[in-house]
Amino acid sequence: MPTTLTAFADVTTSDSALRRFLHGLPGVDAVGLEARAAALGTRSVKTTAKAYAIDLAISMIDLTTLEGADTPGKVRALSAKAVHPDPTDRSTPTTAAVCVYPDMVATAKAALNGADVKVASVATAFPAGRAALPVKLADTRDAVAAGADEIDMVIDRGAFLAGRYLDTYELIKAVKAECVRPDGSAARLKVIFETGELSTYDNIRRASWIGMLAGADFIKTSTGKVGVNATPANTLLMLEAVRDFRAQTGVQIGVKPAGGIRTTKDAIKFLVLVNETVGEDWLSNHWFRFGASSLLNDLLMQRQKLSTGRYSGPDYVTVD
Repeated sequence: MPTTLTAFADVTTSDSALRRFLHGLPGVDAVGLEARAAALGTRSVKTTAKAYAIDLAISMIDLTTLEGADTPGKVRALSAKAVHPDPTDRSTPTTAAVCVYPDMVATAKAALNGADVKVASVATAFPAGRAALPVKLADTRDAVAAGADEIDMVIDRGAFLAGRYLDTYELIKAVKAECVRPDGSAARLKVIFETGELSTYDNIRRASWIGMLAGADFIKTSTGKVGVNATPANTLLMLEAVRDFRAQTGVQIGVKPAGGIRTTKDAIKFLVLVNETVGEDWLSNHWFRFGASSLLNDLLMQRQKLSTGRYSGPDYVTVD
Protein backbone atom coordinates (compact mmCIF):
# COMPACT_ATOMS: atom_id res chain seq x y z
CA MET A 1 0.00 0.00 0.00
CA PRO A 2 1.26 3.53 -0.72
CA THR A 3 2.60 5.39 2.30
CA THR A 4 3.01 9.16 2.52
CA LEU A 5 6.06 11.38 2.33
CA THR A 6 6.09 11.56 6.12
CA ALA A 7 7.45 8.03 6.08
CA PHE A 8 10.66 9.52 4.65
CA ALA A 9 10.86 12.46 7.07
CA ASP A 10 13.78 10.99 9.02
CA VAL A 11 15.74 10.44 5.81
CA THR A 12 16.33 14.17 5.29
CA THR A 13 17.12 15.20 8.88
CA SER A 14 20.87 15.05 8.34
CA ASP A 15 23.45 14.54 5.64
CA SER A 16 24.46 11.20 7.12
CA ALA A 17 20.86 9.95 7.23
CA LEU A 18 20.27 10.96 3.63
CA ARG A 19 23.55 9.35 2.57
CA ARG A 20 22.62 6.09 4.28
CA PHE A 21 19.27 6.06 2.52
CA LEU A 22 20.63 6.89 -0.92
CA HIS A 23 23.48 4.41 -0.72
CA GLY A 24 21.01 1.82 0.52
CA LEU A 25 19.03 1.99 -2.70
CA PRO A 26 19.46 -1.09 -4.91
CA GLY A 27 22.44 -0.83 -7.23
CA VAL A 28 21.70 -0.35 -10.92
CA ASP A 29 22.42 -3.28 -13.22
CA ALA A 30 23.91 -1.22 -16.05
CA VAL A 31 23.97 -4.09 -18.54
CA GLY A 32 20.37 -5.03 -17.80
CA LEU A 33 19.20 -1.41 -17.93
CA GLU A 34 20.80 -0.72 -21.30
CA ALA A 35 19.61 -4.03 -22.72
CA ARG A 36 15.99 -3.34 -21.72
CA ALA A 37 16.12 0.20 -23.10
CA ALA A 38 17.55 -1.11 -26.37
CA ALA A 39 14.96 -3.90 -26.61
CA LEU A 40 12.06 -1.50 -26.06
CA GLY A 41 13.53 0.73 -28.74
CA THR A 42 12.98 -1.98 -31.35
CA ARG A 43 9.19 -1.97 -30.97
CA SER A 44 7.46 -1.21 -34.26
CA VAL A 45 4.75 1.46 -34.21
CA LYS A 46 2.87 1.99 -37.49
CA THR A 47 -0.19 3.51 -39.20
CA THR A 48 -2.91 4.56 -36.75
CA ALA A 49 -0.73 4.02 -33.69
CA LYS A 50 2.04 6.08 -35.28
CA ALA A 51 -0.34 8.95 -36.03
CA TYR A 52 -1.49 8.90 -32.40
CA ALA A 53 2.12 8.79 -31.16
CA ILE A 54 3.13 11.75 -33.34
CA ASP A 55 0.28 13.94 -32.05
CA LEU A 56 1.01 12.87 -28.49
CA ALA A 57 4.70 13.70 -28.89
CA ILE A 58 3.88 17.14 -30.34
CA SER A 59 1.65 17.86 -27.36
CA MET A 60 4.51 16.92 -24.99
CA ILE A 61 7.17 19.24 -26.38
CA ASP A 62 8.64 22.09 -24.40
CA LEU A 63 9.59 24.15 -27.46
CA THR A 64 12.88 25.66 -26.38
CA THR A 65 15.20 28.53 -27.19
CA LEU A 66 18.05 29.05 -24.74
CA GLU A 67 20.69 31.00 -26.60
CA GLY A 68 22.58 34.16 -25.76
CA ALA A 69 21.36 35.61 -29.04
CA ASP A 70 17.65 35.17 -28.24
CA THR A 71 15.60 38.23 -29.12
CA PRO A 72 11.99 39.21 -28.36
CA GLY A 73 11.18 38.61 -32.04
CA LYS A 74 12.54 35.07 -31.92
CA VAL A 75 10.57 34.31 -28.75
CA ARG A 76 7.36 35.70 -30.27
CA ALA A 77 7.88 33.58 -33.39
CA LEU A 78 8.54 30.49 -31.29
CA SER A 79 5.40 31.18 -29.24
CA ALA A 80 3.33 31.46 -32.42
CA LYS A 81 4.73 28.14 -33.58
CA ALA A 82 3.88 26.54 -30.22
CA VAL A 83 0.23 27.55 -30.64
CA HIS A 84 -0.02 26.61 -34.33
CA PRO A 85 2.87 24.23 -35.11
CA ASP A 86 1.52 23.66 -38.64
CA PRO A 87 -0.34 26.76 -39.83
CA THR A 88 -1.73 24.77 -42.79
CA ASP A 89 -3.41 22.22 -40.51
CA ARG A 90 -5.20 23.58 -37.46
CA SER A 91 -5.85 20.03 -36.21
CA THR A 92 -2.18 19.85 -35.19
CA PRO A 93 -1.92 19.87 -31.38
CA THR A 94 -0.29 22.76 -29.57
CA THR A 95 2.99 22.07 -27.81
CA ALA A 96 3.01 21.77 -24.04
CA ALA A 97 5.15 24.82 -23.34
CA VAL A 98 7.62 27.39 -24.58
CA CYS A 99 10.88 27.33 -22.58
CA VAL A 100 12.97 30.51 -22.38
CA TYR A 101 15.36 32.42 -20.14
CA PRO A 102 13.79 34.45 -17.29
CA ASP A 103 14.16 37.79 -19.08
CA MET A 104 12.04 36.46 -21.95
CA VAL A 105 9.17 35.10 -19.85
CA ALA A 106 7.04 38.25 -20.10
CA THR A 107 7.56 38.35 -23.87
CA ALA A 108 6.46 34.73 -24.25
CA LYS A 109 3.50 35.23 -21.93
CA ALA A 110 2.26 38.21 -23.93
CA ALA A 111 2.79 36.43 -27.25
CA LEU A 112 0.82 33.38 -26.15
CA ASN A 113 -2.04 35.65 -25.10
CA GLY A 114 -3.95 33.09 -23.05
CA ALA A 115 -3.34 30.10 -25.33
CA ASP A 116 -3.23 26.67 -23.74
CA VAL A 117 0.57 26.62 -23.81
CA LYS A 118 2.66 26.98 -20.65
CA VAL A 119 5.62 29.30 -20.26
CA ALA A 120 8.58 27.48 -18.75
CA SER A 121 11.69 29.30 -17.61
CA VAL A 122 15.11 27.98 -16.77
CA ALA A 123 16.53 29.40 -13.56
CA THR A 124 19.16 28.98 -10.82
CA ALA A 125 22.05 30.13 -13.02
CA PHE A 126 21.26 27.73 -15.85
CA PRO A 127 23.05 25.76 -17.27
CA ALA A 128 26.06 25.45 -14.93
CA GLY A 129 24.34 26.41 -11.69
CA ARG A 130 27.52 28.09 -10.47
CA ALA A 131 26.12 30.95 -8.45
CA ALA A 132 25.44 31.80 -4.82
CA LEU A 133 22.11 30.67 -3.35
CA PRO A 134 20.64 34.21 -3.13
CA VAL A 135 21.33 34.66 -6.85
CA LYS A 136 19.64 31.36 -7.70
CA LEU A 137 16.59 32.23 -5.63
CA ALA A 138 16.37 35.73 -7.13
CA ASP A 139 16.59 34.17 -10.60
CA THR A 140 13.61 31.96 -9.73
CA ARG A 141 11.62 34.78 -8.15
CA ASP A 142 12.08 36.97 -11.21
CA ALA A 143 10.83 34.24 -13.55
CA VAL A 144 7.78 33.48 -11.40
CA ALA A 145 6.97 37.18 -11.01
CA ALA A 146 7.15 37.60 -14.78
CA GLY A 147 4.48 34.91 -15.18
CA ALA A 148 6.34 31.61 -15.61
CA ASP A 149 4.05 28.63 -15.22
CA GLU A 150 6.99 26.25 -14.77
CA ILE A 151 10.56 26.54 -13.52
CA ASP A 152 13.38 24.34 -14.82
CA MET A 153 16.17 24.48 -12.23
CA VAL A 154 19.62 22.90 -12.24
CA ILE A 155 21.17 21.15 -9.27
CA ASP A 156 24.69 21.91 -8.11
CA ARG A 157 26.43 18.91 -9.67
CA GLY A 158 29.64 19.77 -7.84
CA ALA A 159 27.89 19.52 -4.48
CA PHE A 160 26.18 16.29 -5.43
CA LEU A 161 29.35 14.63 -6.73
CA ALA A 162 31.20 15.72 -3.59
CA GLY A 163 28.62 13.79 -1.57
CA ARG A 164 26.86 16.87 -0.19
CA TYR A 165 23.45 15.32 -0.70
CA LEU A 166 21.64 17.37 1.93
CA ASP A 167 22.87 20.61 0.33
CA THR A 168 21.41 19.40 -2.97
CA TYR A 169 18.12 18.55 -1.25
CA GLU A 170 17.96 21.92 0.55
CA LEU A 171 18.61 23.82 -2.69
CA ILE A 172 15.66 22.14 -4.37
CA LYS A 173 13.45 22.83 -1.32
CA ALA A 174 14.46 26.49 -1.33
CA VAL A 175 13.74 26.91 -5.04
CA LYS A 176 10.42 25.08 -4.63
CA ALA A 177 9.42 27.63 -1.98
CA GLU A 178 10.16 30.48 -4.42
CA CYS A 179 7.76 28.92 -6.94
CA VAL A 180 4.78 29.80 -4.72
CA ARG A 181 3.00 33.00 -5.73
CA PRO A 182 1.38 35.46 -3.29
CA ASP A 183 -2.08 34.07 -4.13
CA GLY A 184 -0.99 30.56 -3.07
CA SER A 185 -0.76 29.11 -6.59
CA ALA A 186 2.60 27.76 -7.67
CA ALA A 187 4.73 27.26 -10.74
CA ARG A 188 5.57 23.58 -11.29
CA LEU A 189 9.20 22.74 -10.64
CA LYS A 190 11.36 20.64 -12.95
CA VAL A 191 14.69 19.59 -11.48
CA ILE A 192 17.54 19.08 -13.98
CA PHE A 193 20.27 16.62 -12.98
CA GLU A 194 22.57 16.92 -16.01
CA THR A 195 22.85 13.15 -16.16
CA GLY A 196 25.81 13.32 -18.53
CA GLU A 197 27.88 14.77 -15.69
CA LEU A 198 26.75 12.38 -12.95
CA SER A 199 29.10 9.60 -14.14
CA THR A 200 27.11 6.54 -13.01
CA TYR A 201 23.60 5.16 -13.16
CA ASP A 202 23.66 4.80 -9.37
CA ASN A 203 24.19 8.57 -9.13
CA ILE A 204 21.25 9.20 -11.46
CA ARG A 205 19.03 7.03 -9.25
CA ARG A 206 20.22 8.87 -6.13
CA ALA A 207 19.68 12.28 -7.71
CA SER A 208 16.18 11.20 -8.78
CA TRP A 209 15.28 10.32 -5.20
CA ILE A 210 16.73 13.56 -3.84
CA GLY A 211 14.63 15.53 -6.34
CA MET A 212 11.45 13.63 -5.57
CA LEU A 213 11.91 13.84 -1.80
CA ALA A 214 12.53 17.60 -2.09
CA GLY A 215 9.25 18.21 -3.89
CA ALA A 216 10.09 18.21 -7.60
CA ASP A 217 7.07 18.10 -9.86
CA PHE A 218 9.28 16.76 -12.67
CA ILE A 219 12.72 15.23 -12.81
CA LYS A 220 14.64 16.15 -15.96
CA THR A 221 17.69 14.56 -17.53
CA SER A 222 19.68 17.41 -18.95
CA THR A 223 20.21 21.02 -19.95
CA GLY A 224 20.99 20.11 -23.56
CA LYS A 225 24.26 22.00 -23.16
CA VAL A 226 26.68 19.09 -22.61
CA GLY A 227 27.94 16.21 -24.74
CA VAL A 228 25.66 13.50 -23.29
CA ASN A 229 22.05 14.44 -22.71
CA ALA A 230 18.87 12.32 -22.69
CA THR A 231 19.38 8.65 -23.54
CA PRO A 232 16.89 5.80 -23.48
CA ALA A 233 18.80 4.17 -20.63
CA ASN A 234 18.99 7.16 -18.30
CA THR A 235 15.35 8.04 -19.03
CA LEU A 236 14.29 4.45 -18.33
CA LEU A 237 16.10 4.62 -15.00
CA MET A 238 14.29 7.83 -14.06
CA LEU A 239 10.94 6.35 -15.11
CA GLU A 240 11.61 3.40 -12.82
CA ALA A 241 12.39 5.85 -10.01
CA VAL A 242 9.08 7.75 -10.36
CA ARG A 243 7.21 4.44 -10.60
CA ASP A 244 8.80 3.20 -7.37
CA PHE A 245 8.30 6.55 -5.66
CA ARG A 246 4.57 6.56 -6.41
CA ALA A 247 4.27 2.95 -5.23
CA GLN A 248 5.76 3.95 -1.86
CA THR A 249 4.25 7.41 -1.38
CA GLY A 250 1.22 7.73 -3.65
CA VAL A 251 2.81 10.87 -5.15
CA GLN A 252 3.19 11.04 -8.93
CA ILE A 253 6.19 12.85 -10.44
CA GLY A 254 6.74 13.78 -14.08
CA VAL A 255 9.78 13.00 -16.24
CA LYS A 256 11.39 15.18 -18.91
CA PRO A 257 14.19 13.90 -21.15
CA ALA A 258 15.93 16.83 -22.84
CA GLY A 259 18.66 17.27 -25.38
CA GLY A 260 19.53 15.09 -28.36
CA ILE A 261 15.97 13.92 -29.19
CA ARG A 262 15.65 15.10 -32.78
CA THR A 263 13.58 12.64 -34.81
CA THR A 264 10.12 11.13 -34.75
CA LYS A 265 11.72 7.71 -34.42
CA ASP A 266 13.57 8.88 -31.30
CA ALA A 267 10.43 10.36 -29.76
CA ILE A 268 8.39 7.21 -30.33
CA LYS A 269 11.10 5.12 -28.66
CA PHE A 270 10.76 7.29 -25.56
CA LEU A 271 6.96 7.00 -25.61
CA VAL A 272 7.31 3.21 -25.71
CA LEU A 273 9.61 3.45 -22.66
CA VAL A 274 6.92 5.41 -20.83
CA ASN A 275 4.09 3.06 -21.76
CA GLU A 276 6.01 -0.11 -20.89
CA THR A 277 7.61 1.18 -17.67
CA VAL A 278 5.06 3.42 -15.92
CA GLY A 279 1.96 2.95 -18.05
CA GLU A 280 -0.78 5.16 -19.43
CA ASP A 281 -0.91 7.33 -16.29
CA TRP A 282 2.19 9.12 -17.54
CA LEU A 283 1.16 9.38 -21.20
CA SER A 284 0.09 13.02 -21.08
CA ASN A 285 1.97 16.29 -21.11
CA HIS A 286 1.09 16.81 -17.46
CA TRP A 287 3.51 14.00 -16.59
CA PHE A 288 5.89 13.61 -19.53
CA ARG A 289 7.68 16.20 -21.67
CA PHE A 290 10.34 16.41 -24.33
CA GLY A 291 12.84 19.24 -24.01
CA ALA A 292 13.54 19.99 -27.66
CA SER A 293 13.97 22.60 -30.34
CA SER A 294 14.45 20.64 -33.58
CA LEU A 295 12.21 17.64 -32.79
CA LEU A 296 8.98 19.44 -33.65
CA ASN A 297 9.87 19.97 -37.30
CA ASP A 298 10.56 16.28 -37.89
CA LEU A 299 7.29 15.34 -36.19
CA LEU A 300 5.45 17.80 -38.43
CA MET A 301 7.05 16.40 -41.58
CA GLN A 302 6.15 12.85 -40.58
CA ARG A 303 2.62 13.97 -39.73
CA GLN A 304 2.25 15.56 -43.16
CA LYS A 305 3.54 12.39 -44.80
CA LEU A 306 0.92 10.28 -43.00
CA SER A 307 -1.91 12.60 -44.00
CA THR A 308 -0.89 13.29 -47.62
CA GLY A 309 1.24 10.29 -48.54
CA ARG A 310 4.07 12.65 -49.52
CA TYR A 311 7.18 13.64 -47.62
CA SER A 312 7.16 17.42 -47.73
CA GLY A 313 10.70 18.09 -46.51
CA PRO A 314 12.04 20.84 -44.24
CA ASP A 315 11.07 23.69 -46.57
CA TYR A 316 7.41 23.02 -45.68
CA VAL A 317 7.78 23.74 -41.97
CA THR A 318 8.64 27.02 -40.32
CA VAL A 319 12.17 27.74 -39.17
CA ASP A 320 12.41 28.15 -35.40
